[in-house]
Amino acid sequence: MQNIPEIENLIKLISKLPGLGPKSAKRMILKMINNRQELLKPLAQNLSEVFKNVIRCKICGTLKSNNSPCDNCENKSKKFNKICVVENISDQWAIESSSIFQGYFHILGGTLSNNNSQNKEDLLINSLVERISRDNIDEVILATSATVEGQTTAFYIQDTLKKTNIKISKLAQGLPVGGEIENLDDGTLISAFKNRKKLEA
Repeated sequence: MQNIPEIENLIKLISKLPGLGPKSAKRMILKMINNRQELLKPLAQNLSEVFKNVIRCKICGTLKSNNSPCDNCENKSKKFNKICVVENISDQWAIESSSIFQGYFHILGGTLSNNNSQNKEDLLINSLVERISRDNIDEVILATSATVEGQTTAFYIQDTLKKTNIKISKLAQGLPVGGEIENLDDGTLISAFKNRKKLEA
């Protein structure tokens, strides 16, 4: 293979994306180079725009445009009374595509674990408590993954919300042990939401 630093660096970067290795990265790059005007140029422009203009909301954790209000937490016209707490934005997208949940989302951006550097401030848990009070929320649905880290995080949030006296529920059957929300099909998600269980303090 030719030693072209720009391509070598691009292969290394693309190989870091989920589900892609060096071979897949090379195929993608060759496809883009062979279609410079149709693929490479617009992709480069769009990536630059995303880098400059798309940020994580400091209140709810979802993605938003830099200069626009957040559709998830700032849109009060819908007046939802439920918040669904998920680990990642991919989980939010999976639940939205199933159309089973009508309410606000709160995206933690990870889980609590002794093995990583994630801390409570990074997970916007204090912001969650503030949103519950401010938006007159009746129910918080804990939709964390059925992993040890996901369940530890759910337990911590449940414990933090004890004093709020609101209903706290958790996704139920249909969620396999060790399963991650983003990998579930719509039918499984619908079953998990419909059969969610109230958690007792």
